[in-house]
Amino acid sequence: MASGKVSTSIFKQDNQPVYVLHSYPFKETSLVVELFTRDFGRVAAVAKGARRPRSAMRGMLQSFQPLLGAWSGKLELKTLHSLEWYAGLLMLQGEALMCGFYMNELLLRLLAREDAHEMLFDDYGLTLKALAAAPSDSANILRRFELRLLQQLGYAVPLTHNIKDEAVLADAQYFYVPEMGPVSLQHDYQENGVQLSGKTLLDMDKDDYADVQTQQQSKQLMRLLISHYLGDKPLHTRQLLMDLQDL
Repeated sequence: MASGKVSTSIFKQDNQPVYVLHSYPFKETSLVVELFTRDFGRVAAVAKGARRPRSAMRGMLQSFQPLLGAWSGKLELKTLHSLEWYAGLLMLQGEALMCGFYMNELLLRLLAREDAHEMLFDDYGLTLKALAAAPSDSANILRRFELRLLQQLGYAVPLTHNIKDEAVLADAQYFYVPEMGPVSLQHDYQENGVQLSGKTLLDMDKDDYADVQTQQQSKQLMRLLISHYLGDKPLHTRQLLMDLQDL
């Protein structure tokens, strides 16, 4: 009897905080919905009949809105039973909207299925609110999210110490190499990387993007790191953002 209860708790979930990352057609009237969930990570589920005009779920499948979801299933592709509004509506427009789509694509590409990252889920929600409240600061908001995303997924992004475990100096120049970190320029390191100041690295560690040089160099660094971990396939939204505002 105890074993049956455990099975039910694993395969059926109710009232789970979720965001819709993406959806695409499935069979004649249904959709596959990619959900970002707080307790179960990225979950794919079939919303049966969601493409029908009178579907109750159709109007709920909106990105960037905090929702409560219910689904079940033993396989990787679950069955989505319901979605409900949760914690109010959030409006993203213009540049902030494109930044939201960029974040969603990052999560789709970098998050493994059903690998929970509760802190990242909370960061995602806070970042959406920040974009809605201060769209003119979207570039700096994205830098913060990109850095936390990589750190919380377990990728090493050392900022305060170089590869010899020596403290980064604000007035020194470094060559930043993915998976290694800052390298002193005097070492003449030839790996793929970007040159930046120690101040930029220390500013990023303190979550301080007020300095113009820090804004420019942190953008270059995060582009390098994200491209490294994504591999050969570029992000569609990243290119669009670069074309629009060079974010």
